[in-house]
Amino acid sequence: MQAQTHLTADQVKSIQASFINKVYAWMSLALVLTGFVAMRTSQSQAMMEFIFGSRAPILILIVAELGLVIWLSSAIQKMSSNLAIGLFLLYSALNGLTLSAIFILYTGASIASTFFITAGTFGAMSIYGYFTKKDLTNMGSLLFMALIGLIIASVVNLFWHNSTLYWIVTYAGVLIFVGLTAYDTQKIKRMSMEMDIDTEEGRKGAIMGALALYLDFINLFLFLLRIFGNRR
Repeated sequence: MQAQTHLTADQVKSIQASFINKVYAWMSLALVLTGFVAMRTSQSQAMMEFIFGSRAPILILIVAELGLVIWLSSAIQKMSSNLAIGLFLLYSALNGLTLSAIFILYTGASIASTFFITAGTFGAMSIYGYFTKKDLTNMGSLLFMALIGLIIASVVNLFWHNSTLYWIVTYAGVLIFVGLTAYDTQKIKRMSMEMDIDTEEGRKGAIMGALALYLDFINLFLFLLRIFGNRR
């Protein structure tokens, strides 16, 4: 922890800016890596057949991604910042393999337009979360519970195949991740006053912040793609 009670306003802003800039830099790098891997994979017929030709490869990928997120989130304090960075980037690459399917399911133009819609929405809510004076802690708790319900409903609909539930889940997912973007941004802003980005703790904190925002962006993009994406 860094004692900051005697810092000037300019020093406080500088510390916040350094930490938050690092968070968004790691998040942006992860998004670029995911997009690059997804696009390159979709251009390889052999890779697409290997990943999606049977259930086993995609299930292994999903389990590996979940395992990486759980490991990174639960054990980050016990690992080095370099290992945390490596795991975060590995997760981003594996996610790219999984998301390569969208280039087969949707047109390139609709993927691009949805990406820009997502970026604009994400940016607006991130700005709100950073500058609002309202404490979003209680909203975060409600959104987390709603997210659990969303996951359960999504799993149920894998077997039920109900179109009404599909669209309820889709629009609820957009609202949940719009709210989580604001909540996570405010949480990261608070973290920026507790951590020095030049320390191991600060670097690991930046990775955890980047992971939270990365997940918000990816999930928001996928739910918006259901609405705005044009299927091939």
